[in-house]
Amino acid sequence: MNATSPIRKIYQGIADRRQMFRLFDRHAQRPNRFADDAGVYGNEWFELDESGHDYMLGILPPLWMRADMFALSEFLTGSVTSVFFRLSIEGRVRYFHSYCDLADKGSPERMRAAIVERESWPVKAMTHDERLEHIWSSTHDDYRGYAGDCWPPALRGKRTLLVYDRGRTVLKLLHDLSDAEIAAKLPVHLRHLPTDVAA
Repeated sequence: MNATSPIRKIYQGIADRRQMFRLFDRHAQRPNRFADDAGVYGNEWFELDESGHDYMLGILPPLWMRADMFALSEFLTGSVTSVFFRLSIEGRVRYFHSYCDLADKGSPERMRAAIVERESWPVKAMTHDERLEHIWSSTHDDYRGYAGDCWPPALRGKRTLLVYDRGRTVLKLLHDLSDAEIAAKLPVHLRHLPTDVAA
């Protein structure tokens, strides 16, 4: 697994086809986004509906198919491609998309195990990082971007969002959002979920 790219859930809920295509390239605005392809895209995953899964299965001949997953033959960049899963979790069949770096042997199997583990949590919860990823994934391109030349060199290229702060709109780093700003940007049904699986 890419050490700089932990396996991460990027969207809470089940993405419909429109959302699915937005999530496929949520880094489209990133400067030089293919310079570190595995680090940017690798190990991201989200849940989708059955029709989205089946649509993608029929769109191109798969690179390979296994009992519960298939990989697209068209690579996003480098050795990173889409892997789709059909998984039975706690007796219910569910569908997922991930980006796996196929140069990393065993990446799809580790992804499958991580998805099953995450989706088998005993309580409905969202970690702090999942909240930030959901906000990033759900925000329109006009309101999100990347720190440019006017930012200190160490912060350039980091993700930014427009937020409402004391009567004005300001640009903030995604990871600097306060708890109140995070809550304001989440849908109402996600705001009060615990952050700890044991909660």
